[in-house]
Amino acid sequence: MSSSATSTAIDTTKTFTGPDQPMWINGERVASESGQWREVFNPAKRGQVITRVPAGTPKDVDRAVAAAKAAFPAWKGTHFTERARALSLIADELEARAEDFARLTALDTGNALRTQARPEATTLVALFRYFAGVAGEVKGVTLPAGDTQLQYTRREPLGVVACILPWNSPLMIAGFKVPAALAAGNTVVLKAADDAPLTILLLAEVCNKYLPKGVLNALTGRGSVIGTALADHPDVDKVSFTGSTEVGKTVARQAGERLAHMSLELGGKNPSIVFPDGVDGQIVDGLLFASRFTRQGQSCTAGSRLFLHEDIYDDVLGKLVDRLGALTVGNPLDEASDMGAVINQKQYDAIDEYLVEGRDNKNMTVALGGTAPTVGPLTEGYYHLPTIFSGARNDFRLAKEEIFGPVLVAIAWRDLDEVVKMANDTHYGLAAFVWSHNLDNALNTAHRLEAGWVQVNQGGGQVVGQSYGGYKQSGIGREVSLEGMLEGFTQIKQINVKLSA
Repeated sequence: MSSSATSTAIDTTKTFTGPDQPMWINGERVASESGQWREVFNPAKRGQVITRVPAGTPKDVDRAVAAAKAAFPAWKGTHFTERARALSLIADELEARAEDFARLTALDTGNALRTQARPEATTLVALFRYFAGVAGEVKGVTLPAGDTQLQYTRREPLGVVACILPWNSPLMIAGFKVPAALAAGNTVVLKAADDAPLTILLLAEVCNKYLPKGVLNALTGRGSVIGTALADHPDVDKVSFTGSTEVGKTVARQAGERLAHMSLELGGKNPSIVFPDGVDGQIVDGLLFASRFTRQGQSCTAGSRLFLHEDIYDDVLGKLVDRLGALTVGNPLDEASDMGAVINQKQYDAIDEYLVEGRDNKNMTVALGGTAPTVGPLTEGYYHLPTIFSGARNDFRLAKEEIFGPVLVAIAWRDLDEVVKMANDTHYGLAAFVWSHNLDNALNTAHRLEAGWVQVNQGGGQVVGQSYGGYKQSGIGREVSLEGMLEGFTQIKQINVKLSA
């Protein structure tokens, strides 16, 4: 096993620029062959540089892929108990350093420490422990073919897996991919998000303490450069991508051109359907959780289309406005903050454009928020406030496009068939939420919704061990589960042996 070099940790209690954070190739910290660096900015403080990371190039991709390819035969041939042991040791250190990962997540992504960053660090630990536990389930089968035949299958790893990560929850999404790929015997090249690379580099540091050189590599740089080079690379056997549907289609075309394995977890415009009998003392907190407002709405599973039955529309909407209006928006590293900052200026401006369109739409009413902060401390960072538009229709642009911000549109409904039709009237199909204590209503509606992940009477979070992925243009493949590991990171080899009579 390789050992790490001297730590170059970032002090999250400071506000000045920290030490440069190199990439990881073949078990070593490295700069880019170009010698160029990119600045990483603090979402909570406009223009403030946290540190620098290498501006990776296709040559760096070649180096990382070559290291992963060279490490693959030995890692593939390692007994599963050794792979499980390595993942367990990684999990132990991730748990011991959970607060370091949480604080760096808050600094790097803008996600609030208490409500989002700590749970993400905890989930990462759980994912490594889970896949360490199921590493021995990569099993084949035998066929009863008589005394003169031995017919059996082997589940074998794919080879080099490129994991292209998003900026909204980089640690958790890395946890969806990395331990599953490693447990199955693959080697990995991670592409950290350009806007939030720091937790991934820290994860690579921990992993490389317990893995052979080259088994896990981590690159930084522009997606259009590094992501494209990975998707096109002839020695990358699988591309596992999480991000927007638009970029995912490009990745799919590139990887598909050479018939590489791929899995895609993409966008969502997710319905949350509330029946009159679903209203109870927990409904508002459940809708808050489903909306992902404490992650600034920057979640592909956000229940951003709220379908309220006409009989309870005003009551539930009023209570939700009060609850969301009481959220504290502020410094992600402040324990008092419920919501942090959105990732960057581009995302801030995109959300603001939707707010302008919502305010200009005479058919809708601003029930809460509707404008970005214009005075005070929140103007120092990329902060948006919780927003709810009432009186929306399902054909409005705000109800059709993924805003990826703290914006909710409320739509009234009366007929069950009508609301199911509206919920399914989208090219997305990632998540959905149903609120009803009538078992027939709850389950029949859940079964009719075209989504890969449906929660009933809860806002839900990702549960380790359950299959996760989308329908339609929300993705291809499943992750987070044993089934996802087997389907996504292994392939079946059939072996037939003629035996002597």
